[in-house]
Amino acid sequence: MMVRTGEQYKEGIDQLNTAVWVEGNEVKGKISHHPAFQGVVQSQSELYDLQHIERLKEVMTYTTQKSKERIGMSYLIPTSKPDLERRRKMVQVWARHSAGLMGRSPDYMNTVLAAFASSVHLLKDKPNCFPEHLKQFYEYARSHDLSFTHTFVNPQNNRSQLSFLEEGQTNARVVKRIEEGLVVKGAKLLATQGGITDEIIVFSAPGVQDKSHAFAFSIPSDTTGLKFACRPSFVKDASHFNAPLSSRFEEMDTVVIFDDVLVPWERVFFYDNVKVANDFYIKGNFVPFTLHQIVSRQVIKMEFILGLAQMIVDTINISEYQHVQSKVAEIIKGLESSKALLLSSETNASLDDEGVMIPDKIPLYVAVNQFQETYPRFTEIIQLLGASGMVTLMDETQFHSAIGTELDHYLQGFEVKGRERVQIFTLAFDLCMSAFGSRQSLYERFFFGDPIRLSQIIYQSYSTDSYTSFVKEMLEREKS
Repeated sequence: MMVRTGEQYKEGIDQLNTAVWVEGNEVKGKISHHPAFQGVVQSQSELYDLQHIERLKEVMTYTTQKSKERIGMSYLIPTSKPDLERRRKMVQVWARHSAGLMGRSPDYMNTVLAAFASSVHLLKDKPNCFPEHLKQFYEYARSHDLSFTHTFVNPQNNRSQLSFLEEGQTNARVVKRIEEGLVVKGAKLLATQGGITDEIIVFSAPGVQDKSHAFAFSIPSDTTGLKFACRPSFVKDASHFNAPLSSRFEEMDTVVIFDDVLVPWERVFFYDNVKVANDFYIKGNFVPFTLHQIVSRQVIKMEFILGLAQMIVDTINISEYQHVQSKVAEIIKGLESSKALLLSSETNASLDDEGVMIPDKIPLYVAVNQFQETYPRFTEIIQLLGASGMVTLMDETQFHSAIGTELDHYLQGFEVKGRERVQIFTLAFDLCMSAFGSRQSLYERFFFGDPIRLSQIIYQSYSTDSYTSFVKEMLEREKS
């Protein structure tokens, strides 16, 4: 019934009684006031407010044909190439607000839900499947502009191929099927933003073999028996000067514990169906839709990194060096490649049998796989450009102390005072060398899965027939 404001988002999650555990204590009171969540909740609320800026209205929202209500563009199921462009522009407005550092901004999971809803035909007439539940929930979620986290990864234990550890000992699975719904017990990870969203969508990872692990559903974050166990917070300083990124964009990662959680039948999309669980991921729209959102965000993140790299170069006046130009050019090449691959996915998009416009997966797979390899290199380049300047950093209080004037003089850069130079280099430190920055690097290394596995998917999916025929044709010419 609404496009949410930031204040409505905050009020919504504060009113929930979600069980969130941080550093051995359960969070009490308003979660938006807790030091571990305050910054990211504020940043997320600002994203919702962007939907209400008049000049962005047509970019961030659209009007449904059926109900004529205005809803978030992130819920749009594309039926044309212009729709894909609209989705990209929306994603990039939100990504620009966080420099692409919030990998789980609301548009990500809204995209996932749109992908599920547009794949609902895969559930039709299948055992233990409820396509109508999924359609109804999608319409409910977009009408209320809900926020989501999700989980589908099982906890790491013994990952050896020779392991005989029973999955049921740790992994979330259905333990009962009763009149009221499914009862789920066990754990899953990696629910980023766990505890600060309205709902959690839970679904099976591809390759599931046991029917008790083959399910998909969504439940409120404060459902009885549901707990979010948080890693240590990377918010070490609330100052935007001392921690310009981590103080605002630190997205908590959580392990989700299901302690005999009851999932009402109306919230179950499917269960006890291994084939559907695998087909829904492989044949559904989850992969192309989410890849399109991911690459759209990553382009903005690279723009930010390029801008920061150039600011370091300008601040210490090192642009004349060839190795500096070469390093910055690496970032430029990565950015332009990803932009081209993203546009290629839209140009070569095609309608499926259900009338949904599907972006071409191959360019998107290539872009994501490439970013897994280049992002750590980009952060290394920032470190190499900054050198000792990444270490000799002063916090904000130093510049307000009795020695502040001296520091402003002795730490100056090229045509900038010391405080301004330190502020730029502190931003670079937070991106590349803080706990927050290290987590960003690991996050991008494995975004959408293991890089080797993604390379295998690209190899196995890419048709080389026309290219081998080309070579054979050249060989035939030689014979004649």
